[in-house]
This record gives sequence, C-alpha cells and structure tokens, in this order.
Amino acid sequence: MSHRSFSILKRVITHHPNSSHLLSSQRSVTYMPRPGDGAPRPVTLIPGDGIGPLVTGAVEQVMEAMHAPVHFEKYEVHGDMKQIPQEVLESIRKNKVCLKGGLMTPVGGGVSSLNMKLRKELDLYASLVNCFNLPGLPTRHENVDIVVIRENTEGEYSGLEHEVVPGVVESLKVITKFCSERIAKYAFEYAYLNGRKKVTAVHKANIMKLADGLFLESCREVATKYPGIKYNEIIVDNCCMQLVSKPEQFDVMVTPNLYGNLVANTAAGIAGGTGVMPGGNAGADYAVFEQGASAGNVGNTNLVEQKRANPIALLLSSAMMLRHLQFPSFADRLETAVEHVIAEGKYRTKDLGGDSTTQQVVDAVIAALD
Repeated sequence: MSHRSFSILKRVITHHPNSSHLLSSQRSVTYMPRPGDGAPRPVTLIPGDGIGPLVTGAVEQVMEAMHAPVHFEKYEVHGDMKQIPQEVLESIRKNKVCLKGGLMTPVGGGVSSLNMKLRKELDLYASLVNCFNLPGLPTRHENVDIVVIRENTEGEYSGLEHEVVPGVVESLKVITKFCSERIAKYAFEYAYLNGRKKVTAVHKANIMKLADGLFLESCREVATKYPGIKYNEIIVDNCCMQLVSKPEQFDVMVTPNLYGNLVANTAAGIAGGTGVMPGGNAGADYAVFEQGASAGNVGNTNLVEQKRANPIALLLSSAMMLRHLQFPSFADRLETAVEHVIAEGKYRTKDLGGDSTTQQVVDAVIAALD
C-alpha cells in the first residue's frame, strides 16, 4: 500500500546498489521506515481550491483524532493566483514537508499552473503514484499494484511556448541527460529497496528519436547497475493499451513528464479511481503530498455543495507523509483504518458506488482507529 509506494522520498545518487549501502552513514535520510523521536513536526498545509478544503479538513480531523505528532501551518493558495506567495514557499522550505489539496489550473489564457511552478521552485523532480487494488473495492482487474514514477520538471511541461507568427505556436520539449538519469536512478533505487522485480521505461523513441532516445539511453545505463531488477521498455501508445488489457504485468514504471501524467491516471482508473490513489512529489530536500492522480474533480461544484468529496486518496497520502516524517506506527494505524472502511463497504462516496458524505467517511475512519 502507501508504505510500499513512498518509502523513499529522498535519494542519494552516488551509492552503488548493494546491501551494505543501506547502512551508509552518508545518507541524510534513511530509505526504510524507522521510529521517529516523537517530537511534533510542523507541516505546511495548502487546502487549495474546490474540494481541497473538504479533503484537507478530513485529514486534519483524523490527525487530531489519532493524536498524530504533527501540526499544520495553513496557507491560502488558489490556482488563479499569478505566483505562489513567498511566505508559503518559506514555510515549505522551513518545514520541508507539505500537504496540499488540488489547485485549479485555468485552461488557456496564458496563465501558468501553480502546481508546475511549485514543483520547479522546490525542484520536486520525482512524482510517485501507487495504483493498487483495495480489498473490498470491486474493479475490472485484480492483482494491480503499479508504481508510476514520473519526471516532474522538464519535457512538455517546461512551458516553453511562443507564437512564431500569428496562427503558428511553437512548444518546446526539453529532455536532459541530468534529469533523465536522476529519475531513472530514483526508480531503480525505489524498486531495489521495496522488493520490486521490474522497471519499465515508457517512451516514444520510435518517433522522437533524440529526446526520448536520450531518456532511454539514461535508463539503460542505470539499469546495468541493478542486475537483480528486470528492465524493459514500452512505447507509450502500446503501454496504454496494455494497461487497460493486462495491467498486472506492470510493476514500477518510469516515464518522462507528459507520459507519466497519462499513464498514472489510466492506471488509477483501472485500480479504483483517482479518489483512492495516494501520491506525492519528492526532491532532494522537500516533499509535497497530494492526491496521487490528477484531481479532475477539484472544481466539481456539486461535490463541494453537497460535501460528498472522497477523502480516501488524501488520507492515504497523509499516511505516506507520516511515514516520511518517521512516524510509521501512526501511518500503519491510519492505513489500517482506511482499509477497514473500504472493505466494510458501508460508507463510500459516489465515485466508489455509495452515497456517503465526506464527513460520514471521515467519522467511519476515526471510529476504525479505535
């Protein structure tokens, strides 16, 4: 579950992957869960737009009920702002951890995505989404447990666009050796330390021979350093077809930016929907936890008015956050409670086939903590 999906939030790229490196004193943060010192930790909280305040409020209630050793520094940030307020960035840099709801990104109009700006500002180069079957939640496929690791800072998401002449727009896709290599190392290190057997690189190098070719070249070089992990490659269009037909064949997937967005959302839909998939974004120094797959329901006014947004994804993402903060027992307790509520099936929001409100799901999770 999420303890498998985000047990590494910081990475060191200089170590050879053998068993002795787990004990290396040079690591600033352990990759494997260990008990924390119990001291309360400040966390930056961004409720965001639409359903964001509902689902982040759910996390606040559950954290308070379980007496989790975290306290939130809450800031108002909205997708129609031109920039992320400086005090918010300073808070994240100080706390090094952030939990956020969705931020709406206006379509067109030349307004940049604040989600993208946050990732670039903090160099959150790795996005990780774990798409898996939850016991008791019926889906079209069984035995799905896919980790999508996506490069977060370049590719089509670089935002390098301009109008050459009226009616002609040029958008640049930037791929670098440095970014491709570090995301490949992150993916293989994740697989190695979490007992995963295979890493699949997703690409379109048959057409974009230089850009995606460089990404594949980097993945292949890193793969040679992890002989115990199977490595293969798949073209992105075939990947999407294979995902909806035989998703159980995939384990860890490493992708450039745009493909990862598409693949993660497809995998999430197969495994139960975006409302139950946890995720986060990690860099060398900071981590931001949020709903794993794209929060397409952020601006759903009906969900906001009826207070029926699904809080499960963000609750599981907050369990990731607890484990990252070295509070594994609290993370386990929260995950177990969520699993119990899903398996019981009495309280589910509309996207999972029920008619419960957000608060009813939250109350059920809190009751299951006991």
